[in-house]
Amino acid sequence: MKKVIQTENAPAAIGPYSQAIEANGMIYLSGQIALDPTSNELVISDIDSETRQVLKNLSAVLKAAGSSLSKVVKCSIFLSDMAHYAVVNNVYAEYFTDAPPAREAVAVKTLPKEVNVEISAIALA
Repeated sequence: MKKVIQTENAPAAIGPYSQAIEANGMIYLSGQIALDPTSNELVISDIDSETRQVLKNLSAVLKAAGSSLSKVVKCSIFLSDMAHYAVVNNVYAEYFTDAPPAREAVAVKTLPKEVNVEISAIALA
């Protein structure tokens, strides 16, 4: 059985998908970009702020599911340019301090709304 996870504390889906799905004790989070859920404006003044907003959004969805960043087992990071890797990695390290999850980071041609970073995750419920 699957359960849809939805919260107003993270941006609403901008397509036909759920913020997250819980199934068999796992939470599968859709990719988050740096949309502020209150203003619905992009937080893209710099890559540091953008990454922090993405991780805040992921955290909000996890909280709505009764989970947290400490229960994340896998992340996928999508970057508009590998030149952003070092800054994204430094911010990411602040949020995942103990037993960080498995992950990959890849550069892609284009991301939704022309953002620079998108992160998806899989976590324990």
